Amino acid sequence: MILAVWAPAARSVELVTPGMRVAMCADGNGYWRTDLDVPSLRDGYKYSIDGGHPLPDPRSRWQPDGVHGNSHVIDVNALRRLRRPGFRTKALRDAVIYELHIGTFTPEATYAAAQAHLPHLVSLGITHLELMPLATFPGRHGWGYDGVDLYAPLPAYGTPEELARFIDACHGQGIGVLLDVVYNHLGPDGNYLSCYGPYFTDRVRTAWGDAINYDGAGSDEVRRFVIDNALMWLRDYGFDGLRLDAVHAMFSFEATHILEEMAAAVRELGEKMDRSFVLIAESDLNDPRLVHSSGRGGYGLQAHWADDFHHAVHRYFTGEATGYYADFHGLQDIAKALCAGYVYQGQYSMYRQRRHGRAPRGVAADQLVVCAQNHDQIGNRARGERLSMMLTAEQLKAIAALTLLSPFVPMMFQGEEWGARTPFLYFTDHQDPELGRLVAEGRAKEFSSFRWAGELPNPQAADTFERSKLDWSELSMPEHADLLDWHRRLIDLRFNMPDRYRSSKAKVKFDAAAAWLQFQHAGVLALFNFAAEPQSVPLAAGAWKLALCSHPKEGETAERIPAHGTRIYKKPVAARVVEGAGIQEPG
Repeated sequence: MILAVWAPAARSVELVTPGMRVAMCADGNGYWRTDLDVPSLRDGYKYSIDGGHPLPDPRSRWQPDGVHGNSHVIDVNALRRLRRPGFRTKALRDAVIYELHIGTFTPEATYAAAQAHLPHLVSLGITHLELMPLATFPGRHGWGYDGVDLYAPLPAYGTPEELARFIDACHGQGIGVLLDVVYNHLGPDGNYLSCYGPYFTDRVRTAWGDAINYDGAGSDEVRRFVIDNALMWLRDYGFDGLRLDAVHAMFSFEATHILEEMAAAVRELGEKMDRSFVLIAESDLNDPRLVHSSGRGGYGLQAHWADDFHHAVHRYFTGEATGYYADFHGLQDIAKALCAGYVYQGQYSMYRQRRHGRAPRGVAADQLVVCAQNHDQIGNRARGERLSMMLTAEQLKAIAALTLLSPFVPMMFQGEEWGARTPFLYFTDHQDPELGRLVAEGRAKEFSSFRWAGELPNPQAADTFERSKLDWSELSMPEHADLLDWHRRLIDLRFNMPDRYRSSKAKVKFDAAAAWLQFQHAGVLALFNFAAEPQSVPLAAGAWKLALCSHPKEGETAERIPAHGTRIYKKPVAARVVEGAGIQEPG
């Protein structure tokens, strides 16, 4: 097989195995190549540049001995043969996404163990899994955002073939699989890219280290390296899409942004394979250009996270007003998020001390992903508390209804559906003690603006990781089973909304002083009493049938909604759903 590596400034490159050194040939374009039979590579290989210490392959497909170990080839055709022919995942307009961390989803922390819980996800109504990053990073466990071998899945979770089998099993259950990928920086330990070529730039920096060189000298091949990686996950492993981490830190100032180029390459691959892939961006810019087409001056991604929804909900229900929550003030922000997706559309942000965002003109509801919880918003708290550790069951039910019945693409974080009581902490397993110390100190400094009291859990402590694993035995407890049933019924209601996606907007009425909200979308009407006392919430005109209520013993004909209560109505099947109804735009 032919092995190639890009090292444009090298005078010589050798392929090194435990038993031989092979001089590679330059092709004149910065690449060095050699042709070897697979058996000669069975013990792994590295590259030596100009006679230096051998280093792992930047495009290594398998690092069983960690980020500093030998690189290994894999049978890519064997992975592709596991792909289920004819599988079609649901479109985002019909999606309910479930974010999952393989290392904490089960006690065993493997693909195989996660696969055993697929029936739970199917019965819940999940259409897409979103796996947190899998690129090999230092140590045995971590969130994955410090990956350094972008082409090699982490050995701790299983082999490449086991990953492909897991994806195939998901497809067999009708579930699509998305992968969280990190193209804005690499981790510090085991990051050898700069030894090979100009992969990084010192003109700009990210909050996590050197920025990737997307527009300087040599950036054509850097872009190719990243885009090829995106295509690999989709083509070889069978993923249905990618979630792109923190794209606001992918600095690209050329006429064609790296995101636009990636989107075009992914579309081309989809056409060749007769599949529909999605790219979903994480961004805190409130920038509609992410999902606008290139013809409209955009990047052509399918969707992006809309964090304002989370921030408004969290601020209102928890009362926390530190950090970025200081920009959100009450029920009016939840209403605006439900109507528009963005709360900040160009107005001044006190937290940022500048104007923030722009109006989401031309952005469809299914181009925004919203959530009440995710790995960041839980794990970036001092003690990794979930909302279920801070709020009542009635409040959790209200939040679930706001999220799952919104016009947008809803996403849940593992365990949210039953109100899991285990934290999700920030954990690492850096093998370099000094790096571990610096990470712990840096984390404490990064979140000092939230003014949390007490000492942060040490990310390097084994207990920090173990405490973050889901406790599946909670499902046998009545209070957790009740919340799980509520989520199942909401998702079922979402899937059965008549004409549910004809309008990208929702109708919202609210009274901030009285603490109630009325939310109507696509044949479903939700009434919320957020006050501590029972009260009447006005019912929208029309024929409505009660579908769900948060208090099981509540009488169906009662006019008053209990304290912190939620009542969901739907139009009878024969009722006419009016399209293009007017929208109250909250101030």
